[in-house]
Order: sequence, then structure tokens, then C-alpha cells
Amino acid sequence: MITGDILSYREMCNAENATLQRGMNFRLHGGHSVILMSVRPNAPYADRVEDDGQTLIYEGHDTARNLTTDDPKSIDQPMRNPSGTLTANGLFYEAAQHAKSGRSEAELVKVYEKLREGIWVYNGVFELVDAWLETLGGRAVFKFRLQIADRTQVSPNSLELDHERMIPSHVKLEVWKRDQGRCTECGSSTNLHFDHIIPFARGGSSLTAKNVQLLCARHNLAKSDRIK
Repeated sequence: MITGDILSYREMCNAENATLQRGMNFRLHGGHSVILMSVRPNAPYADRVEDDGQTLIYEGHDTARNLTTDDPKSIDQPMRNPSGTLTANGLFYEAAQHAKSGRSEAELVKVYEKLREGIWVYNGVFELVDAWLETLGGRAVFKFRLQIADRTQVSPNSLELDHERMIPSHVKLEVWKRDQGRCTECGSSTNLHFDHIIPFARGGSSLTAKNVQLLCARHNLAKSDRIK
């Protein structure tokens, strides 16, 4: 799987060998962490992309709705569960603080973005480099800073990195609508990938839909074979 791959929810779960029911998944199966993000209108959390796709600001998650909490948006996002164990917010927060202080290496996080209902995009591997609490609407909210992982800092045997630069969400949405969710070469609607027409390494931009297209796996591979 490479950055820009488009997956169904089931394909995403299969890729991680897990049922991803939560947006924050710390050290899945004892390995890397996984987060699910969205910058769509009316998304439940205020995730955002900065630095032309190199940095993510990810918002922590609310407490679950239960008999004592009718409106999770009215109370602080929790650091700990009622039992005293750390929530996902707490786990990611502590990992970020340890990395920031130099006590450990930055947590590696695979990021998937919801493009539309049932359709997700793999945004690549990021490093969790910072975390803090903000007061928003009278309550405490977690914020996490993630930066695209430097391939020189990651063991070849841990996670595959194929970063150019993350395509901004608004560009992906524009390309998806323009190309009607199909490969521009053959019209296939399966095994799709967001492809840079001019590769980023050759000066192509991730910031404009004019340089991004949908290709199926077969035509994406064929194009790669032609690039010398």
C-alpha cells in the first residue's frame, strides 16, 4: 500500500488486520498506531492539514455518549477512563510528550482519511511529535501534531514509506468529483490511486487538481514503468 491509495472501509480494515471502529488506535497489535481523520464539512472533529500536506493537526476524541453524558461535546475530552487507565487521548498524549522530551522516538502513525461515506484514502506514515490541551467552547480538547515521517529515520523492516507529499483534502475531493471516481485511463472504479501527473520529485505539485488524477493499480504501475 502506498500513499494515495483509495480503499473501501473493509479494505482498510483488512490492511490493518483489525476492525477499525475508533478513530484513534494506539499501537495496534503492539506495533504502529493508526488514526482515522476527516476534514469534510460537518466532520465530528476539527482535524486540519498544514504546511502543504506535511503536517496534520489532529483533534482528540470525546468521551462516549452514555447514561450520564447526553452531550459529549459539553465536557472535557478525557485523559483517563473511569477505571483510571489512559484513554486513547492519554496514550497518544503521553507518547507525544515522551518524544518531545527526548525520552523516546516519535510514535509512527499510519493515517487514513475519510473522503466520503465508505471511501478512505491512505495518507501515509507520520510521526507524532507534539500534543497539548486547548480550551475550546469552555472545555478541554486534545490536539496532536503529526509530521510526515522522514524515510531516513524509519527501519526498512518496519513500515514502508512512499511519500511525495500528502495531497490536500480539497484537491482530492475535486479530483474525485472531476474524474467521477474512476480511472482516467480505463474507467475502472476499483483499486484506485491518486496519482501525480508530473511526479512531485520532478517538480509536480500536490496543491492543484490539474496535476492529480485517478488511476487504477494497473495503469498506475504502467505509468511508473514509463518514468525513467
